[in-house]
Amino acid sequence: MFKNETSKNVKDTETIIGESVVVEGDFKGNGNIIIEGKLNGNLSTDGHILIGEKAEINADIKAGSAFVSGQVKGNVKINNSLDIAKTAQIDGDIEASSIAMEAGCKVNGHIKMNGSEKTPKNKSEEEAVAEDDKLEL
Repeated sequence: MFKNETSKNVKDTETIIGESVVVEGDFKGNGNIIIEGKLNGNLSTDGHILIGEKAEINADIKAGSAFVSGQVKGNVKINNSLDIAKTAQIDGDIEASSIAMEAGCKVNGHIKMNGSEKTPKNKSEEEAVAEDDKLEL
């Protein structure tokens, strides 16, 4: 399922944080980011984030899409798809349109799937849904 992830977005990657690099503070970009090192702060991009197996992230993450195979301590909010590898550990809440989780990954937090969530637009629609759900005896 996740085999070609490391080469998937390497060509279009704007930023690579190597294994020996430690970033302190907020990190914001628009392009694709690969993280193999450590990040303490917040991480935000409109593009794709790849978090490697040895990466240690202590940050809230916001991105267009993401692949996580390392350790994340913080909330993860992804606009599109989130792939979580079996080596990943996420301690924080997750929000994404779609999530693929490989057997063996560890997730400690709430998961919200915003892509399939349907909410009524106004109170009258909410009341109509409630009326439809009533059973008459």
